[in-house]
Amino acid sequence: MTPDLLAALLIGFLGSSHCLVMCGGIVAALQLALPQRSFSWKLTMQLLLSLGRLTTYALLGGLVGYFGMQAMALAGVSLIWLRLVAGLLLLLMALYIARLWFGLTLLERGGQHLWALIRPLSQKVMPLDSLPKAYLYGLCWGWLPCGLVYSTLGWSLASGSAGQGALIMLFFGLGTLPALLTFGSLASNLSKFKNKPLVRYSAACILAIYGIYTIYLALKRLVF
Repeated sequence: MTPDLLAALLIGFLGSSHCLVMCGGIVAALQLALPQRSFSWKLTMQLLLSLGRLTTYALLGGLVGYFGMQAMALAGVSLIWLRLVAGLLLLLMALYIARLWFGLTLLERGGQHLWALIRPLSQKVMPLDSLPKAYLYGLCWGWLPCGLVYSTLGWSLASGSAGQGALIMLFFGLGTLPALLTFGSLASNLSKFKNKPLVRYSAACILAIYGIYTIYLALKRLVF
């Protein structure tokens, strides 16, 4: 696993506290909307919902990664500049995870207009009484406005390829799964662990160091 994918996984895992704020209500509502069937059936539905969301993340990551690569090629600009942007975004996400700066949440306002177009589509598959409907709802769920998702998409834009952009978003989504698939005492203990200052600051430092290292390598190649 590359450092970029490890960083994406870490961002998803530690940033999923915000995911619970954004998506926790949806998860709870979906739990109530699921028909009263066996635990294994409900678990399968939850997994398909998450699979749909991760599919959307990966597709969006691939699209913006391809767009970033093509834009740089058309402009005749070196891909090194994209790595510089990627390093700066990592620093911003490190500040967010450390809870020292919440500017990423401002991006959610812009996404509200897009979500207004997607939300009616998600309502058409309700109630969630079949496995295909769960996956389709998950595809729509991936469009829910989230500053951390948008920032990671910006990082995918700077990844330099469609494949790498898709993988970054996929691993980010995988990092959010523990928070969204756990319930009860397990979810509470996981949340307490992630919210410990030592955990948050340590992870933020790791991301910041990797961001600075990414910027250093980009500047080094630009200068020399």
